[in-house]
Amino acid sequence: MATPADWPEIAALRTRVFVEEQGVPPEIEQDDADATAVHALSRDVDGRVVATGRLVLRHDGTASIGRMAADASVRGRGHGAAVLAELHRQAALRGVTEIELHAQLTARGFYERAGYTPVGGVYEEAGIAHVTMVRRV
Repeated sequence: MATPADWPEIAALRTRVFVEEQGVPPEIEQDDADATAVHALSRDVDGRVVATGRLVLRHDGTASIGRMAADASVRGRGHGAAVLAELHRQAALRGVTEIELHAQLTARGFYERAGYTPVGGVYEEAGIAHVTMVRRV
């Protein structure tokens, strides 16, 4: 779990991945949900934050996962899966019954392996093709 002291490293990672690497406009990368979301992270052997994601709780017992980011140097090494597993654990602890996320098409298989099912068609978000996916907790 992330603490407020981790925020600068989380924000720097998200900026590298979303803004610099993927071209997401910086003004939409961070939003008001960051203040109340449950953030998870993974560190490498040197202690650097190399993966992160957030869980946004809704009033209806559901939640959304977003801002999943892994540093290019660690992709495919389990850091993203560890973050996702922790977000699932946090959702269950809070009584969440269903999680929704907007998966980049390039990450669809990653989420399918974690039990997510696509719903609806492909759409563009921040200039990137996405599909909405859901999973029961």
